[in-house]
Amino acid sequence: MTANSRCLENGIAQDTIVPELELTDLDADRSLLDLPGTSLVIFTGSGCASCRWARLHLPGAALPVDRLCWIDAGNNGGLVQRYEVFHLPALFVVRNGDFHGALHASLRRDDLIQALDRALARPAEELP
Repeated sequence: MTANSRCLENGIAQDTIVPELELTDLDADRSLLDLPGTSLVIFTGSGCASCRWARLHLPGAALPVDRLCWIDAGNNGGLVQRYEVFHLPALFVVRNGDFHGALHASLRRDDLIQALDRALARPAEELP
């Protein structure tokens, strides 16, 4: 797991960069159930250009989340299957251990904030 992996990038002040975690099939469930606040869960792949863009830009996008949780789809097939990931990047939101579903939005900051608001307004479910 990593936290605040980017220091000062593109003129973004360090305090606007959210903590980041790398989750796997082995630790994702326990971590997401235990972590307080809002986690944006992002499935990515090494051959995905949008995923590389997300990794570079989302940490400093000042999204209203407590952390970004990255999952490598190529190495974590169990999570991919349970979350029913069909395209990359795939984004989901978890707050205080409750699953609020998938985010259907572009990677633009404003679109993600609106999608987060909609997702968090839905009734929570158990993690997949």
